Amino acid sequence: MIGLAACQAPGPISIPGITRAPQSAEEALEAYYRALPDDYYPEAPPGLPLPSSDQAISRILVGSCLDEEKGDNETLRSVAATPADLFLMIGDNVYGDSDGDAYRTGDADLTELRESFSDLAARPDFQAVRKAHPMMVAWDDHDYGLNDGGKHFAFRRLSERIHERFWGLANKDVGAWPGTYYARSFGPEGKRTQIIMLDTRFFRSDLTDTDDASVKGKERYMPSSDPNQDMLGNDQWTWLENELQKPADLRLIVSSIQVMSDAHGWEAWSRLPAERQRLYRLIRETGAQGVVFVSGDRHTGFLYKADDLLPYPVYELTASSFNKSYRDTTDEMDARQIGAGYPKENFGSLDINWDEGTVTLAIHASDGSTVEEATDKFR
Repeated sequence: MIGLAACQAPGPISIPGITRAPQSAEEALEAYYRALPDDYYPEAPPGLPLPSSDQAISRILVGSCLDEEKGDNETLRSVAATPADLFLMIGDNVYGDSDGDAYRTGDADLTELRESFSDLAARPDFQAVRKAHPMMVAWDDHDYGLNDGGKHFAFRRLSERIHERFWGLANKDVGAWPGTYYARSFGPEGKRTQIIMLDTRFFRSDLTDTDDASVKGKERYMPSSDPNQDMLGNDQWTWLENELQKPADLRLIVSSIQVMSDAHGWEAWSRLPAERQRLYRLIRETGAQGVVFVSGDRHTGFLYKADDLLPYPVYELTASSFNKSYRDTTDEMDARQIGAGYPKENFGSLDINWDEGTVTLAIHASDGSTVEEATDKFR
């Protein structure tokens, strides 16, 4: 039994094969994790290959927040039935920390997280989605393994392995570096869409706890004034700069947490304002055109538009949740928000008209009907 309290894990953890005191939690656990057999990891049902790099795509579906323990879901069924070239599942794809997160119980094996992914793989509605659409994925806190967790989650390296093995990414480029960020481009010059999947968990600094949860905009966290706070980590920031310099006509920057909104005090880029400005500045300095932000997490669907952040109007589509709706209405309204939020079960879509150079962002109810949309030029 090895006590890892000084390394952020409160309580003893049994680590077979480790006989000396570790210098850090991750050092101790890494040798154990490397020795785990392949059948330790759950795997997603077989899926469709991604579109070829020269195939122009015209419709992308997106969604987040799926409780794998709930019954067959109309929203997932609607996603499977909606024609599309690509489906982005962008975080809280399972709730693997609901029964008592591993961080506090000392479960270095992330038993609940692995069981949650096994449950997801067995769902007929999820299997239908896998058969219907090629997929790209990002993670958020509940499929990372720790509610609101960041870089100090002691078991993050096993969490990363579970994610990459389940989604078939372990032998791809993303499997070669720490974190789960990656990008893909589709279509020829003039019709090229770049999808950038950020990792807002593995490298993120701790957030600043609220000093008054009763104040709107401070519900859980406050914006940090610490210049050393980080969202993406140095390697991911450098990678993102390189990706933004690649040629593309339309770029989706996918963040599991919201980018543009300032209307709440939950997790968002607004809690690390210097990092958000760094993101905007990087887009401007690289000359990256056609950026649209895509996010999840909020258990409500939102659309946003800003004219003052980039050299061109920029939009954000927040699609959440598949089956974790907490209310029927919301009065949340951000200065950049388009229409009312939609807190019932939902998914999102982006329809690209290459002839006109426009993209239509939409929020859809669980039955697939459109509840909010916006169209604009991306060229």
